[in-house]
Amino acid sequence: MFTGDRSGDFLFAALWRAGLANQPGSRSLDDGLALHGAYVTAAVRCAPPDNRPAPAERDRCLPFLSEELSLLPSATVYLALGAFAYASLTKIPPATRAVARPKPPFAHGLEVRLSAASSGVRWLLCSYHPSQRNVFTGLLTAEMFDGVLARAVELSRTEPPSA
Repeated sequence: MFTGDRSGDFLFAALWRAGLANQPGSRSLDDGLALHGAYVTAAVRCAPPDNRPAPAERDRCLPFLSEELSLLPSATVYLALGAFAYASLTKIPPATRAVARPKPPFAHGLEVRLSAASSGVRWLLCSYHPSQRNVFTGLLTAEMFDGVLARAVELSRTEPPSA
């Protein structure tokens, strides 16, 4: 995911600066990129028309995303890249049980505390998507993205409160 495109160039360079990747870029499946303490997935499973997935497509793919995240039981921070990803993540556990209603509107830098009694404290953070449009127009800068990643790393290293 993101390998070999400009969004990936931006994303992997930022993950590398944050200490979450072993190299600042990825050009192919076998180029040696390894993530440390991070996992990249997507809310939808195919390239939609005009690269604009519809809510119905998101909803059809939710079971796959939910299953994938359930295989990462030690994950404590989820980072939504864009409003579409935020909408998807808030529709699956543990977010469905923990996000306040009304749901906070998407915003770059938004932090939503998720807790589940059995799994400790988890966080949902938001960033603008690293699309070419967002980066080239300055809506998302490297400094902005680095700040969100630094916060994600900080939260992932915070000891959960004792019961």
